[in-house]
Amino acid sequence: MIINRRQFLLLTAAAVAGCRTMKDGATAVVARERLVDAGPAGDYAADGVYSRFRDQGFFVVRNGEKLFAVSAICTHRKCRLAAGADRSFLCPCHGSVFNLGGKVLKGPAQRDLPVFTVSMDESGQLLVRIPVT
Repeated sequence: MIINRRQFLLLTAAAVAGCRTMKDGATAVVARERLVDAGPAGDYAADGVYSRFRDQGFFVVRNGEKLFAVSAICTHRKCRLAAGADRSFLCPCHGSVFNLGGKVLKGPAQRDLPVFTVSMDESGQLLVRIPVT
């Protein structure tokens, strides 16, 4: 693929924006994340798996007093997971199964699903922090 000068400069600027210089002059990549407004926290009052944001890469889960988000992407080959009726997550591509907390129950996946940080803003909206990779 050949890129022109403008594309090169834009790519270079984007790469530089992703780095910062530390006190000793070393350069480190700055961790990036995407903040998703998942709506009113009250929408997740009942225990269960909420698939509304599956296509954005996560499920919202209510399990008793715990409210969290778990990745909707299989750690084996990055297939999109489905929520099972038994409150598990199933990979339609290769058959991996994960429990409600994202732990591998059945392979071929060997790594657990990432669990994402959630918080509420001052107006009661649920915010999910998704790392950008």
